[in-house]
Amino acid sequence: MCGVFGVFNHPEAANLTYLGLHALQHRGQESAGIVTSQGGTLHAVRKMGLVAEVFTSEVFAQLPGRVAIGHVRYTTAGGSLPKNIQPLTAEARHSSIAVAHNGNLINAEQLRDDLEEDGSIFSSQSDTEVILQLMARSRAGGFVERLIDALGRVRGAYSLVFTTDDRLIAARDPHGFRPLVLGRLRSHPDCYVVASETCAFDLIEAEKIRDIAPGEILIIDEAGLQSVQMRRETRRFCVFEHVYFARPDSVLDDLSVYDARIAMGEQLARETAVPADVVVPVPDSGVVAALGFAKASQIPFEMGLIRNHYVGRTFIEPKDSIRHFGVKLKLNPVPQVLKGRRVIVVDDSLVRGTTSRKIVKMIRAAGAAEVHLRISSPPVISPCYYGIDTPTRAELLASTHNPEEVARYVTADTVRYLSPEGLMQAVRGDSGVTYCTSCFTGEYPLRFTPPQGRRQLRLIEV
Repeated sequence: MCGVFGVFNHPEAANLTYLGLHALQHRGQESAGIVTSQGGTLHAVRKMGLVAEVFTSEVFAQLPGRVAIGHVRYTTAGGSLPKNIQPLTAEARHSSIAVAHNGNLINAEQLRDDLEEDGSIFSSQSDTEVILQLMARSRAGGFVERLIDALGRVRGAYSLVFTTDDRLIAARDPHGFRPLVLGRLRSHPDCYVVASETCAFDLIEAEKIRDIAPGEILIIDEAGLQSVQMRRETRRFCVFEHVYFARPDSVLDDLSVYDARIAMGEQLARETAVPADVVVPVPDSGVVAALGFAKASQIPFEMGLIRNHYVGRTFIEPKDSIRHFGVKLKLNPVPQVLKGRRVIVVDDSLVRGTTSRKIVKMIRAAGAAEVHLRISSPPVISPCYYGIDTPTRAELLASTHNPEEVARYVTADTVRYLSPEGLMQAVRGDSGVTYCTSCFTGEYPLRFTPPQGRRQLRLIEV
């Protein structure tokens, strides 16, 4: 759960990166950073906070150069601390390096232990730093050769952007777990951009060229584009990107996220029909699937829950706490839509169930006669180790409770999920992409022992 962005050969590279990160803000809200490269010198601004909070007009004067990379972070490896903010930077033998990473390395702990035993000193808790350490110790020739050597030792999910020596380098893991796309500015055909999602291209008026292939390293410099193909593995694109994580206006691996979610909702309606008066989405992530559900069921779609889009990252809860304060701060029911009606509530996923329980109770309190919860994905029964922050199996409600038990817990009349077969039908597309569905099946493409967590470092940055 992170977003990466890179720009090559533009006089306002930092500004374009800011706009790209703004479009990718949904992929991470804890911190943001931009590193630019000018004549081999790196310039970095990295802070905790949202993109608009971190980057003011005064900041861009500190970020000269025609090459830039950026990152928005949501923690999946390493604590939410200033020292873990990306892009990470390092001084290597022949150049300075900056890297931004979306994904999760499943063997990072073992590699880090081995490197520390061999004398390496780490400055962060991020698994991304393992890649830099491996590159620094590599005996291979140039940057790309050392990168290939390092990536040959790591396992897991990674979509990476680097800058070094005024070059932009992008790399994607051999399974293609996380998205990474290449584009070009329409107004500057010699300006290339790389991003986690195509929605970042729309904002800066760039056109998509193609998805960066699984196992590909793409070097962008004054000579143009050079592609190096590492080992190939069976494609395993994360299906949860289409279910929830990506923005609906993005196109990932040639499949429209919006079209996929409409199809999920339509299939959900066919599989889980129930007499009702209105279809209500849980905004914002459930809206598109709910549109599909309403279309297939021919039950009217209405916005029975209104989202407050001005909720900050943190808030002060009153001492005499209002019940369900957190959810009420974000969502508010519309009694005129809900009162006396049989309501189908559509959400994208159900994880712990605590939020769903609060939403259902809120809808009942607004006067709904019946509440039927419909989930546009299969039950989440297993944690993700490839870059999406899901809790342990014991905390996943569907791993230990059937739909009837879940309905009792969330206080709904019924709870039903989209079937695994229905999900695959919705995302089949024409690209022939195969998916990682481990969060729904417990079957992991890469065999490994789940990490137990490293010791907590004593140094706490404030």
